Amino acid sequence: MESATAWVRRTLGCRVGDGALLAEALTHRSAQGANNERLEYLGDAVLSFVVAEMLFHAHPGATEGELSRYRASLVSGETLGALALELGLGEHIRLGEGELKSGGFRRASILADALEAVIGAVYLDLGIEAARDAVERLLADRLAVLPSAAELKDPKTRLQERLQASGIPLPAYEVAEVSGEPHAQRFVVRCRVESLGLLAEAEGTSRRRAEQEAASRLLERLEAESGA
Repeated sequence: MESATAWVRRTLGCRVGDGALLAEALTHRSAQGANNERLEYLGDAVLSFVVAEMLFHAHPGATEGELSRYRASLVSGETLGALALELGLGEHIRLGEGELKSGGFRRASILADALEAVIGAVYLDLGIEAARDAVERLLADRLAVLPSAAELKDPKTRLQERLQASGIPLPAYEVAEVSGEPHAQRFVVRCRVESLGLLAEAEGTSRRRAEQEAASRLLERLEAESGA
């Protein structure tokens, strides 16, 4: 099996020399030892900055709102999770027994978090230029085929517009759980459409991210039930 160091070298074009740092980036909180939540926090910030910079140069005529939609699309948990799955990152993540049995190595949220943590490790070990190169290598193809900004409305907006078009009351969001230290909190949010009897729950590193993921899951249920 390919080593984690070789995977980073092949996919990101760099080599993390600090093995302990890379191991931490690839350790989910369900496993024993230092986990990747702090590195995920850092990698999320680095990723957001580099993607914002890429979009600023790639779309000189775009408005602030359009750039924000482009960035949200590229750094979403769905996008990062799908990318990490394609690249085989799940093979290198350390999971607790429960997560391993439930297929956590294929779960989009776990994969996305680990990918952000790896970016954080690259930044700490090799600096911002290496991190920039890694992010550009990861996302260049997706940047080139971004749809129009109008098509990139976030899940909460799309859910709201869909419900409004059908005359259905807007969804309610509630924080079900907050865990972790202040610098590395996890939020569990529920999105509920009472009149339809629908409920979706999601977890994220911020309330906003958890709300967006919960809205996305509820949208999927609506589409599945309507056949749309």
